[in-house]
Amino acid sequence: MEKYFKLKENGTTVRTEVLAGLTTFMTMAYIIALNPNLLTNFDVGSPLWNGVFLATCLASAIGTACMAFLANKPFVMAPGMGLNSFFAVVVANIAVINNVEYTNAFQAGLCIILIEGVIFMVLSMFNVRDKIVDSIPLGIRLGIGPAIGLMLMNIGFGSNVGIYAEGNGYSAPFYVMRDFFGSMTPKLLRDNMGGEYMQMVITVVTMLVGLIAIIILSKKGVRAAVLLGMLMASVLYWICDAAVLGHNPFESLKSASFVPPFADMASVTLFKFDFKGFFNMGFFTAITIIISFCIIDMFDTIGTLVGTASRAGMVDKEGNMPNMKEALLSDAIGTVTGACTGTSTVTTFVESASGVEAGGRTGLTAIVAGIMFLACIFIAPIAAIIPAAATSAALIYVGALMLQGLGKLDFGNIDEIVPVFIMLLAMPVSGSIGHGIGLAMIMYTCIKVFSGKAKEVSVLTYVISLLFLVKFFVIV
Repeated sequence: MEKYFKLKENGTTVRTEVLAGLTTFMTMAYIIALNPNLLTNFDVGSPLWNGVFLATCLASAIGTACMAFLANKPFVMAPGMGLNSFFAVVVANIAVINNVEYTNAFQAGLCIILIEGVIFMVLSMFNVRDKIVDSIPLGIRLGIGPAIGLMLMNIGFGSNVGIYAEGNGYSAPFYVMRDFFGSMTPKLLRDNMGGEYMQMVITVVTMLVGLIAIIILSKKGVRAAVLLGMLMASVLYWICDAAVLGHNPFESLKSASFVPPFADMASVTLFKFDFKGFFNMGFFTAITIIISFCIIDMFDTIGTLVGTASRAGMVDKEGNMPNMKEALLSDAIGTVTGACTGTSTVTTFVESASGVEAGGRTGLTAIVAGIMFLACIFIAPIAAIIPAAATSAALIYVGALMLQGLGKLDFGNIDEIVPVFIMLLAMPVSGSIGHGIGLAMIMYTCIKVFSGKAKEVSVLTYVISLLFLVKFFVIV
């Protein structure tokens, strides 16, 4: 391991890397069940759901292994959030246009992911994606990390923990920041939520206790602070769930199946590409959708790599990360693997920052997380009992730390700081790293052009800004 991953050179040890890999996995284990839920409209137990579930585990493991061995980076991959929701919408539209079942439309939609992955493999091998990274202005590159930090905090306090409750004659999801901390009075929230109000209270307490535990352990120099804090929060949640709500937090394990549904994947998603059904939408529409996926995925990946690498001190003075080509190629391989097995775009996960914060510096961190994804083919029910509130504590903590990168910015340079501030707001609000970078690029280019500094903008920056303008404003 020392010889291959260069642990001493990167200032780390096997123990640290293993703990970092486990930390990253625990913060993103939710994707194992959530991805098939989103892609199949919560059709749990169906052949399509089972196929997507296995594809999620396999594609995540294979893509992450490529990241470990090709780039030797501690970044972990899985089907990207946002991209999977977009894919589900596209598949639903294909089903309507072609008047076919959702499963058939899903197989047509997989063609998008395959084409996108192949395009990125070619672009990565010829260093085109590398040049795109270099074209991003330094100020924006330095601001990507803090923007991702705000996005992580927003996920932790917001969308990561949703409690479905019934009250006042309707049912709805309730979220920690919007509904608990945003409620006018506790009584009003309790009346709206009904019987699930206490679950919300336990969730908030678990999240805050976990966050405080991580901070205290970190201040004491405990390298496994994030992982231990998550475990402490999980135990607290399980105890409260049993003692206060009268639930058995491990009830789902009794009826859980540990037998992987390989037959379903083979019959429904494995290499099931329906190109005829895809191009039935119309050639122009098909090309437009592919381009949209490419733009979003490219800048989501670039943003995650640059932002997380900056936090880990893996970039030079110009904000460039060594082995960027190999990292981007690994991401492309993950996407192709996802298409072949049956899931949406596989991309570098922003939750990799939690493993980096736990000390992960090499591909060994990624290998550990990848092994856990493979293990979940057999032990997914165990991963599913980790409460979302515990993972939220880790996301909030890591997000707060990533904000420290703002200190590298020149706040006196309006050309640099305004695009970054827009990106800081856009990422958490839109939920897309790529869209945040796109808005920042557009604003940077416009400021330079209309202040008489057009020559300071590179040709590739103009091209990227134009592509995002088309992406945002041209209706197709």
